[in-house]
Amino acid sequence: MLQKISDTLKGHAWLTYGLFGALSLIFAAWGAYGIANLNFGSGANGAKVNGETLPADQMRRIWLEQQSQWQQQHGGEMPAAQKALIQDQIVESFVRSAVVTQRAHQLGYRVSDQEVMQALQNQPAFQIDGRYSPDLAKARLTQLGISADAFAVDLKNELQRDQVDRGIRLSDFMTGHERAQLAALENEERQIRYAVIPEEKYAASAVTDDAAVRAYYEAHKAEFMTIESVKLQYAQLNLDQLTSQVTITDADIRDYYDKNKTRFAQPERRRARHILVTATKDRNDAAALARANEALAKVKAGGDFAALAKQYSDDTGSATQGGDLGFSQKSDLVGPFADALFSMSVNEIRGPVKSQFGYHVIQLEAIEAGKTKSLDEARPEIEAQLRHDRAADKFGDAQEQLQQKLEQPGTTLEGLAQQFNMQTGELATFERGTGGGDLGDSRDLQEAVFSDAVLAEHKIGGPVLLGENRLVIVKALEHHPPAAKPIAQVHDAIVAAIRKERGRAGAIQAAQAAVTKLRAGASLDEVTRELGVAAEPPRFIGRTDPSVPAQIGAEAFASGKPAAGKPAYSALELPSGGAAILSVLSVKTHEGANPEQAAASVRQALAQHSEGDADAYLEQLRLNAKVEKNPQVFDQ
Repeated sequence: MLQKISDTLKGHAWLTYGLFGALSLIFAAWGAYGIANLNFGSGANGAKVNGETLPADQMRRIWLEQQSQWQQQHGGEMPAAQKALIQDQIVESFVRSAVVTQRAHQLGYRVSDQEVMQALQNQPAFQIDGRYSPDLAKARLTQLGISADAFAVDLKNELQRDQVDRGIRLSDFMTGHERAQLAALENEERQIRYAVIPEEKYAASAVTDDAAVRAYYEAHKAEFMTIESVKLQYAQLNLDQLTSQVTITDADIRDYYDKNKTRFAQPERRRARHILVTATKDRNDAAALARANEALAKVKAGGDFAALAKQYSDDTGSATQGGDLGFSQKSDLVGPFADALFSMSVNEIRGPVKSQFGYHVIQLEAIEAGKTKSLDEARPEIEAQLRHDRAADKFGDAQEQLQQKLEQPGTTLEGLAQQFNMQTGELATFERGTGGGDLGDSRDLQEAVFSDAVLAEHKIGGPVLLGENRLVIVKALEHHPPAAKPIAQVHDAIVAAIRKERGRAGAIQAAQAAVTKLRAGASLDEVTRELGVAAEPPRFIGRTDPSVPAQIGAEAFASGKPAAGKPAYSALELPSGGAAILSVLSVKTHEGANPEQAAASVRQALAQHSEGDADAYLEQLRLNAKVEKNPQVFDQ
């Protein structure tokens, strides 16, 4: 909920630091708002929002990243209009983040240091195998040139913005009357009759002589064009190529092992059986506890645990296996169950232990002590990791170096392929929209191939990243722009299109004429008999009834309610072809809707309302703010 505020404003830190996700930058297409002050000069401020200065260096960092991405995807200079748009979007992202942060401070929202630390530790970019690593966090921030204090401040602001988000979300509500109205609308049923008029009924009367075909061809020439294509020469570099070229020494493996020993620690595991008894519609919590105690008493009296698990356990997955859960480490299990199991002795039986799932009777069968893999045991894993990491570094370096080489005059694809040991190939046909061959249909590659730089200026396009481990550069050998297909080649398709068009028009005209007769007092059976089609018998349908065509169902509930004894008629065109005559006979509602369904409907309605609230709140904050933008912020 409140996706506009959440995505846009929480995105400030994410966009600035580039630590999360795939380091990509996404901006909504905002227009220019507020007051633009052109008297900045070339200072270090990117903008001012209600007197607060916003950092130009962070805006420039994002702009450089955007330029780099554009060059990689399009292989040329960014058009002036696109440049201005993206630059303004970058500034707007900071402005909108600032106005909500300021509002959070004005409203007195506070975030504790403990909450900031918790959020910091929850960032996947700072974790190894799901656990927070202070060393990794420090290294990532240092790599990006960001101090820990600066990151913590921005993270704190982000959490405060979250509080504003939640405040708006929780303020939205529906009255009892609104909930009742919503339930009534959702559970409403309408009694309908309808008849379908197929387009084939009128298609045969279409004129399809040479003159008609020629006229259609000229009027719809854009529909009969060849697909733009390029004959390509390309060179590609695969991560696997570099992986096989990396040399890893024993010293490298030992050094990695010594520095990452905790990674090779295998925690203690325990094998357990359990009997789970849950509360159900017919069994309350007290009854579930009594049944668990009954099973426990039988186990302690010498009963066979496996047999009793099959008899008593509501965990169908393990009950058939005699309650066997196999070996698990503590972190794999829910809290109360894990705490109990890892404090037991082998063959001990304990219970009932309550968890979020119900009551457990537990038997500990075996303990597998924790240990740390030896260097020799960890060697294959370490070597593979080091080989991959170093190859990835080389891959990244190759991408940067290729980009630099492509900007130098006189660079050839053959020369780059030889220098970077790239595999070369040719593709006879690479089409706009569908791509071709083993290069696939990557959108980024298509943008590069069909760019002016590659087609008009005859430059080498790329480098373009395909997936995560493949880098491609391209050169156009031949360009085949879209061209009209010969009329003889598309004659049959034109005839079929004329007939379909005539059939559809004839069907909808017949349906409209039929509705006029129905409103004048004719009966549906009489009208459909004249048309040579049959009407469906009366039936009640709900809003999502799959037994009728979707468009007919939607029209049935979009039309006005019929007056007593006077059906509501309408004619509609069907997307599958042809038309339909619809008669809405009566309406009925149901009381006592399914509580779960009603609650889900309320949640969905509130989510939609809150989205509108978020849009309005954000826009009002932005419009009320005094914003001064530095027009030279990206000229430094």
